[in-house]
Amino acid sequence: MTPAELSQAVQSAVRAAVEAGELTVAVPETVTVERPKNRDHGDYATNVALQLAKAAELPPRQVAELLAKRLRELPGIASIDIAGPGFLNVTLDAATQGELARTIVEAGEAYGRNGTFAGLKINLEFVSANPTGPIHIGGVRWAAVGDSLARVLRASGADVTTEYYINDAGVQMSKFAASLQAAANKQPVPDDGYVGEYINEIAAQIVAEHPGILDLTKDEQLAEFRAEGLRLMVAEIQRSMEEFGVHFDVWFSEKSLHDSGAVEKAVDRLREQGHVYEQDGAVWLRTTDFSDDKDRVLIKADGDTTYFASDAAYYLNKRDRGNEVNVYMLGADHHGYVGRLKAIVACAGDDPSHNIEVLIGQFVKMLKDGQEVRMSKRAGNIITIDDVVDWVGVDAARYSLTRVPTDSTVTLDIDVLTSQTNENPVFYVQYAHARMSSVARNAAELGIDKGAAADFKPELLSTEWENELLGQLGEFPGVLATAGELREPHRVARYLEDLARAYHRFYDNCRILPRGDEEVTDLTRARLWLAEATRTVIANGLGLLGVSAPERM
Repeated sequence: MTPAELSQAVQSAVRAAVEAGELTVAVPETVTVERPKNRDHGDYATNVALQLAKAAELPPRQVAELLAKRLRELPGIASIDIAGPGFLNVTLDAATQGELARTIVEAGEAYGRNGTFAGLKINLEFVSANPTGPIHIGGVRWAAVGDSLARVLRASGADVTTEYYINDAGVQMSKFAASLQAAANKQPVPDDGYVGEYINEIAAQIVAEHPGILDLTKDEQLAEFRAEGLRLMVAEIQRSMEEFGVHFDVWFSEKSLHDSGAVEKAVDRLREQGHVYEQDGAVWLRTTDFSDDKDRVLIKADGDTTYFASDAAYYLNKRDRGNEVNVYMLGADHHGYVGRLKAIVACAGDDPSHNIEVLIGQFVKMLKDGQEVRMSKRAGNIITIDDVVDWVGVDAARYSLTRVPTDSTVTLDIDVLTSQTNENPVFYVQYAHARMSSVARNAAELGIDKGAAADFKPELLSTEWENELLGQLGEFPGVLATAGELREPHRVARYLEDLARAYHRFYDNCRILPRGDEEVTDLTRARLWLAEATRTVIANGLGLLGVSAPERM
């Protein structure tokens, strides 16, 4: 029995008490069931009686007794105790608890998945770094977190489109092109230009592919370096993302908004909503009507559109493509964008509390030998995605960047993440999977099979270590659902570490395979079912993080 199934059982007990006239309350839509920290308090606990007592006009313990009476009649419930002011402590019998192992093995990759967001179309935009250089370490964090969040949301039934917004219009692209042109002509890079070995590499590649480019006029050169530099830089970003295990469904060009007239059309649509006005020769959007700190310029007095106008057009484009919820994942220096983006949504007539979500991620630091690493050999003044992968590998980078809440700074210690010790969290979890895979191989070599599902005896899984492991396995569906609802994939990583810890304790205290001439028993097979169930859940969880589940380490 999973916590979700027990929650439904408690809910049914409330409904039965209401129908019998014993309680006069509204049946709650959900009932919280939790694993108590003190195992003397049973396998699960719920405070539903305390929540209903006021509406029922009864003491909480009396409400608890009414519910306990019904729950004690259910198969699989070993005991129900009423504790404190009215908590219900539930203890399952060993067979009911152990049955979860069979459920998980038979469900396989589907275990933990849910339909919370079935039918919901979500656009998830992340990284979206300017195509003027390699992805830096802040973008690497969003790559790991964003891709993991997409996987978590899909596992909860959502129709997710992952998207990279290419900022290929505006001043930064002009600076990038000028930097390439200067490098190709062996001239100093402009004061506000881009530096780093990658600039020289791209410039040399463009010259090699277009031998006559340096014979063009300066303006013609600049246009070519802009177009070719963009093409090569986007191709490199796409390569690095794919090698990092991150796939984007859509690569959206900002320039396409301008070329198609979408920016002007967006201004007209916002004008129709009644929030556009003109002042001092410029066209403004009255975002202060929706809690922004100041109104925003859409079209400057010289006729040029602003980045804000592009942002408005981009949001409307997302909505026109049928995306109901649009998630923007932005860096720590973009706090000021939250209010203005939500104001765009409101001005467009949408609901800023539903149609848009803005997630802000904090900074990343890397340590080597106890000292912070700040520089890249290739990019000069930033650490790039390729640097991170070279230093710690894709698995360690993705796991470590995802396991910390996005509103907290991440510190990656290269020495820890390249060690095969329990201090390395990704190694600790992957080792648990490898350990279980080794058990399966050894069993096969000994000719031992876990047996058919019909012969599985779950009641034999009765030790405290087996109980603890089964309890952890039962938490996975709830953890996954919560990670999706709160947009917090780090919950999956932290759960996996708790599960790995429970498995290692089980493995160290409960012998799975017989030694020497010892007989293969029903307990042997039951523990093989439990090990396989645990391996399934760890593989499922690592898959949600885009991290491999190795069979050997």
